[in-house]
Amino acid sequence: MISILTAGFAAVVVSILGTPLAIRILAKRGYGQLIRDDGPTTHHTKRGTPTMGGAVIIIAVLIGYILAHLVRPTAPSASGLLVLFLLVGLGLVGFLDDYIKISKQRSLGLRSGAKMTGQVSVAVAFGIMAINFENDQGYTPASTAISFLRDSSWELPAAAFVIWALLMVSGSSNAVNLTDGLDGLATGASVMVFGAYTLISVWQFNQSCAVTPGPGCYEIRDPHDLAVISAALMGACFGFLWWNASPAKIFMGDTGSLALGGALAGLAITSRTELLLVVLGGLFAVITLSVILQVGWFKLSGGKRLFRMAPLQHHFELKGWAEVTIVIRFWIVAGMFVMAGVGLFYAEWVATV
Repeated sequence: MISILTAGFAAVVVSILGTPLAIRILAKRGYGQLIRDDGPTTHHTKRGTPTMGGAVIIIAVLIGYILAHLVRPTAPSASGLLVLFLLVGLGLVGFLDDYIKISKQRSLGLRSGAKMTGQVSVAVAFGIMAINFENDQGYTPASTAISFLRDSSWELPAAAFVIWALLMVSGSSNAVNLTDGLDGLATGASVMVFGAYTLISVWQFNQSCAVTPGPGCYEIRDPHDLAVISAALMGACFGFLWWNASPAKIFMGDTGSLALGGALAGLAITSRTELLLVVLGGLFAVITLSVILQVGWFKLSGGKRLFRMAPLQHHFELKGWAEVTIVIRFWIVAGMFVMAGVGLFYAEWVATV
């Protein structure tokens, strides 16, 4: 437990103290956010706000993770390193996207093909490595079985699992990216989901088949290290939220949103809660669904719109809701999804034992 607390506390401190430094550096270099002309007009005042703040979150997580392993000397686990691989790898893709937006003064950043290639490369590499690195108990970081609250009986061939991992990583990273449209919205929602994964991973560690064999035990390779990373991610987002809350002094950019989404998928896969992520990250799922429905309805109806604008948060902006009101209400929705997900997880364990 000390290492988990260390990771979370260190990440908060690094993030909350390091973000002002990042703001000064980014502002000095002119790395400001570009605003699309077809978006809500209220966003035009945000033009020039420093972006790429997600780099601070990534650094804070890495420092928190390293310090946790120094406080209680243990070797990093395969599962932990793979989640960090997703965090850093997708963060790099997002960084390139943000940098091109700024340097080329092009609001769309990386070309879609290049961005997709980067995401696919990272996700496929993760999927291949995740079903290797077997430990002494015969567990690998990921299982080829589809999971909801734990592994199901539906086993996938190795190649199909890699495709499944790709879909999860790309879907999750893009979902957080779509949610990151209002000050503090994606950051606050991420705090809640990573907090949930901290609780879930701690519970899985305490009820691990290697520690407490029994009918309800969990066959997870490295639950304790996953709790350390989840706590670091929660702490890093929590500290960043101090500066990202309305009116935001800095944005995480694609550097942060892609990285956080990838980390969420990594935690879901390595903790055997793949489909539970849809519930825990319900706000991300709803916002992504709003974009899918908008595009689908536009094509089917010959140019009509289902929402005034997608993603969903911008629909409410155009209806006249204040930005802070939308963010707080969406946080409440995110919290309800998280409570439902954690409740399902615990209820399944109670039913099993």
